Amino acid sequence: MPRVVVFDETGGPDVLRVVDEPVIEPAAGEVRVRIEAFAVNPLDQMVRAGQSPRPVQLPHARLGVEGTGVIDALGSGVTGLAVGDPVILGAVPDFETRGAYAEYTTLLADRVVPRPAGLEPVGAAALWVSYFTAYGALVDRAGMRPGDQVLITAASGGVGRAAIQIARQIGAVPIAVTRQSARVQSLLAAGAAAVIATDREDIGEATRRHTGGVGADIILDAVMGPGLAELSLAAKLGGTLATVGWLDPRPASFPANPSLTIHRYMSFADMVDPQTARRVAAFLAAGVRTGVLQPTVDRVFPLDDIIEAHRYLEKGTPAGKIVVTP
Repeated sequence: MPRVVVFDETGGPDVLRVVDEPVIEPAAGEVRVRIEAFAVNPLDQMVRAGQSPRPVQLPHARLGVEGTGVIDALGSGVTGLAVGDPVILGAVPDFETRGAYAEYTTLLADRVVPRPAGLEPVGAAALWVSYFTAYGALVDRAGMRPGDQVLITAASGGVGRAAIQIARQIGAVPIAVTRQSARVQSLLAAGAAAVIATDREDIGEATRRHTGGVGADIILDAVMGPGLAELSLAAKLGGTLATVGWLDPRPASFPANPSLTIHRYMSFADMVDPQTARRVAAFLAAGVRTGVLQPTVDRVFPLDDIIEAHRYLEKGTPAGKIVVTP
């Protein structure tokens, strides 16, 4: 029987286990997808550890909001899709019972998007959540335009690297922020116009130096925490701050730049809208086709090593996405 990752209690990575479960037939309006690869995200870690923003049904809960595979079966009433179509899971509903950490999963037919041609499963598994988040925050909310100076925190992570590439595709100027000087060269190679390493320089002073003394037009922040007030001062007067994560779990300080327009962007709220998903999918497919958008994968684990994959995530050092292959 197909394998599935489940957990019966919240806690550390060791609560995860791989079990056999029968294949589920898709209901009306659903498709069944044979998973070829899935990504491990910070949200998965939060859910597993009991820090989920909403309650999780235990025991036998599942994980996984992101993956890719091939349509294996169609429920009644599904049109426009066929068995054998390569797809990306656009939004997994009820992931506690039908998550992507599995060899098969079912979901509504309008929650899958075509996998861009030429993108292999491992790369496709690293595409959707990070790039959708970066696009939604920068383009849909912050209104990023060509020439904008965009400051990107946690730039070595999946969303950060996606934001660098999307800014380049739009014609904006991405300025990456990292805590480690050792990552400067890799971020320049990833397309950053400049890199600020906070272990050796002040973020505000460095941003003004790179922007001719003006400050960033847009700040994309995935960290939050007490440093948010200092970060806000790196924006220009009348600039925009878009927050997309909470890598620092401590309470966030209030932005010290009163002229900022602030957006708190939650990508999963947009992913469930089919029209928005199709629009973002078209943008990403165009970027993949031209080679501007190239998902960065840090490490690939087999399904049997899912505990090690979560341990690696908890180290907080991935340079890109962590991907698992069944």
